[in-house]
Amino acid sequence: MLKRRWAVAGALGIAAVTVAVVVAVNSGHDTHEVTRTVGWTDVLPAPVSAVASGATFTLAEGAPIVANSDAAAPIGEYLSRLLGHGTAVRRAASPAAGGIAVLLDPAAPEGPEAYQLDVDADGVTIRARTAVGLFWGVQTLRQLLPAGGGAIAIPGGRIVDRPRLPYRGVMLDVARHFFSVADVERLIDLSTMYKVNYLHLHLTDDQGWRIAVDNWPRLATEGGRSHVDGGAGGYYTKDDYRAIVEYAAARFVTVVPEVDLPGHVNAALASYPELNCDGKAPAPYTGINVGFSALCVDDPDTDRFLNDVLGELAAITPGPYLHIGGDEATAMTPEAYAKVVTRAQAIVSAHGKTLVGWHQVAGASLAKDAVLEFWDRSSYAGPDAVNAVAAGHKVILAPANRAYLDQKYDENTRIGLSWAGPTSVQAAYDWDPATVLSNVKEASVLGVEGALWTETVTTMADIEYLLFPRLAAVAEIGWSPASTHDWAGFSARLGAQAPRWTALGVHFARTGDVPWVAGPPA
Repeated sequence: MLKRRWAVAGALGIAAVTVAVVVAVNSGHDTHEVTRTVGWTDVLPAPVSAVASGATFTLAEGAPIVANSDAAAPIGEYLSRLLGHGTAVRRAASPAAGGIAVLLDPAAPEGPEAYQLDVDADGVTIRARTAVGLFWGVQTLRQLLPAGGGAIAIPGGRIVDRPRLPYRGVMLDVARHFFSVADVERLIDLSTMYKVNYLHLHLTDDQGWRIAVDNWPRLATEGGRSHVDGGAGGYYTKDDYRAIVEYAAARFVTVVPEVDLPGHVNAALASYPELNCDGKAPAPYTGINVGFSALCVDDPDTDRFLNDVLGELAAITPGPYLHIGGDEATAMTPEAYAKVVTRAQAIVSAHGKTLVGWHQVAGASLAKDAVLEFWDRSSYAGPDAVNAVAAGHKVILAPANRAYLDQKYDENTRIGLSWAGPTSVQAAYDWDPATVLSNVKEASVLGVEGALWTETVTTMADIEYLLFPRLAAVAEIGWSPASTHDWAGFSARLGAQAPRWTALGVHFARTGDVPWVAGPPA
């Protein structure tokens, strides 16, 4: 049984109850202040249904948290750690007056991630058919609580909620710049507040190889020595990777590891000359250009490399997906490219995993369950990808001009790229997964993903600055009903997240297109 790790990322970090607050608005030239009320309608992502009652529940010091099963108890423990306040978890079949109950209930709303949250004068009850539903209910409850200390007063009402799409992801590129296990765990904690349930780790690229492979040790020890602009680099041992996977699983997040091939492989070629057709190792690469590296297609060492790397990664990845990249392999002929991808597909399937690849992999022979990830900045993925979707393949949407969150917010943003942007918060929000890709309907969309490439990103503060607030926009697109989509309403709810982010010490961007609520000091 998985041992759940429930360390909390920081302060309670939960949004304000219904009060009049000051909102700071930055027009880009000056700042002025307005006032508004923050409360029940500020939940993000927008739920399917939210009805306020006018009642208020005040959580007393030492109030009980009731869990009705072994599966519900870890959710109660997680909530208790978030709240502090002397709360303690106990087992009971039904709610206790004056407390909070997390109940697995077969009569709860239908859906594997659905939940119902009720608050009245006597207490709080979260019901779901699954533990993950309870977990998402807790994330919603956080947004109804005060951001600072003192009395915990919760406005009353009922929320019934379930996701629009099953896959709501965030991608972190640790190849161009490396980030520690602790950084990745913090990203998980911040992302799950908005019901993100997949973490895509881009583990290898031309600039660095970040995962240990027992049969090819120099991939990590040599290929992991550098990153963009030079420097020490780094890599994850298998125990490091297992720790990330375990931490994520405890928060109902599935890790999707990516080994990018058959292009983007300079770090591997520099580590093992036998992977090169000429037998010579290239120099380590610290730039940001793409498309110049490629595996040697017909060499037996390439087959051994694919078998060992993908097999070892599959063995330590409990989730269903292995991502093989497959983009920008412009140094290969289409025939050579398809041959390598087809071999990789066979290996992934042999290890009981489902292949995910950037949408260019549709040019190879794929298993029926293979998933494409669309990344281009246009709405056209090419005939191979469109035909693959028409044949039944699912697609994850990460359109670069909407969901590549490494793009600058505007021309004055201090870090980030702009080849697909700039991408404002409104641009990151104003798109629909049912219509963004030509000839692809919502039934074919597995989900959405906010992607953070790290050419210019070197610290956790940089990660937070580019992801927040835009990751919350992508998360709402994946979770909330299309009928709730409204920029004015979203931007107001987004601005209400500022007190929580401030309390958590998040280095978010106070962009001028969002009415930010003034929050308490961190």
